[in-house]
Amino acid sequence: MPAIANYRGIIPAISCPFTPDHRIDERALRKLASWLAGHEGVVAIMTNGHTGEVFSLTPAERAEVTRIVADELKGRCPVISSIVCEGLKDAADHARAAVEAGAVALDVMPPHHWLRFGFTSGHALQYFDAIHQAAPQADLVCHVYPAWTRASYSSQLLADLARLPYLQAFKVGQRDMNKYARDIQAIREADASKAILTCHDEYLLASMVQGVDGALVGFATFIPQLIIDLWNAVKAGDLRKAMEVQAVITPLKDAVYGGGEPTGEAHARMKGGMYLAGVIDDATVRPPTEAPSAQEMDALRAAVKQAGLLTR
Repeated sequence: MPAIANYRGIIPAISCPFTPDHRIDERALRKLASWLAGHEGVVAIMTNGHTGEVFSLTPAERAEVTRIVADELKGRCPVISSIVCEGLKDAADHARAAVEAGAVALDVMPPHHWLRFGFTSGHALQYFDAIHQAAPQADLVCHVYPAWTRASYSSQLLADLARLPYLQAFKVGQRDMNKYARDIQAIREADASKAILTCHDEYLLASMVQGVDGALVGFATFIPQLIIDLWNAVKAGDLRKAMEVQAVITPLKDAVYGGGEPTGEAHARMKGGMYLAGVIDDATVRPPTEAPSAQEMDALRAAVKQAGLLTR
């Protein structure tokens, strides 16, 4: 199976629709994947990201989500699957399962014990190598965590990762614009061929104008066309148009993210907005993530209406 040739553009991290009794809703997931892939400017779809409520999914369910999306989009749009594991063997098992399910690339999140105990550059390089050895046919995407976490990668480590021949893209989410600029420079200097994608959902325009190659964001599972329009304006150097599009996005951003960074409840609010916009028919989230309050749904309704997307 060939790897993705083009990571430059918009890659939605797809939400995972559930039935009211919390099962994966295959019909709704297929419909959502097909709708997203139908947007010109979407170059791939990523499954099992935070927006996809990955931490609520079992290993078998993660593979099933990827299988459903890859089967639905066969021949139309490539699929990336996130690897969210704690150890080398676990990560290798997940990598093999994702590729067998149809993923052509793997987004590698830092193991979550690094958030508590920290890590060394050697740990990270060994982790990426273990995943590559388990699934050598797949490209790897480096998922960069916020600068304030203990799982944050240094600029030097990002440069070292950029030199790995099997790592083709970076999903960068430092939430620190000074480090963001330094990291972009480090990656470019190490290997300018590697794609750099913002995942700063909550401030897209500010992060897009830093010389990146697109966006890999959960927000694009909700408003793909607006984010495509924003990216096209940035690429064209049309700042006025970009600011106009961002002005439509900002109330949606505020209603979903509440002025902060993505959280489980933000992903639930996003599902609420997707429901109001007619993107999905059921906004169920898995516990312990909580559904939006009535007040939050009112804010979402107002934001979706001002964007001209309200259908319910």
